[in-house]
Amino acid sequence: MYKNFKIVKINSDYCDYLRTFDNKVPYNAGKKELRPFIGVLFIVEKHEYFAPLASPKPKHKILKNTLDLLKIENGIYGVINFNNMLPVASGNYQEFNLNKKTNIKEEMFRIELLTNQLRWLTANRTDVLTKSKILYKLYKNKKLPKNVEARCCNFMLLEKKCKEYNKIDLL
Repeated sequence: MYKNFKIVKINSDYCDYLRTFDNKVPYNAGKKELRPFIGVLFIVEKHEYFAPLASPKPKHKILKNTLDLLKIENGIYGVINFNNMLPVASGNYQEFNLNKKTNIKEEMFRIELLTNQLRWLTANRTDVLTKSKILYKLYKNKKLPKNVEARCCNFMLLEKKCKEYNKIDLL
């Protein structure tokens, strides 16, 4: 298990592959090419999982935490979308460099935001891991409310497809 969370950029080809099996896999190419698909990496039942982070929006401050969504610093730093968490292997992502030096204002803002998100996630590690594991377990055991289940990626199917994509031994 990771001692700390990692902020990673996920490979868009990998997401495109998974989307052929589950249309709830988020898009991260095209117009969003300028905004890399960034999220937090952690372990759920022996699988590496990526959960996308959303940049702060005014609505995040009024949203409530739910089974599949967790506000980061009461929405000030955005949210983490557990319903869209994806299984990954080490070749499917690249760790985001939070120590990158830049003079580009947009990049500086992004690095500062990600650093604040990571700081909050790390400080609230137990809550983040518990929420991800509860959602995963309820989904796996088919005990989620239907409206939440309808928003979730198919974690079990995507774990199998992750193994196939990465040619990981299925035994």
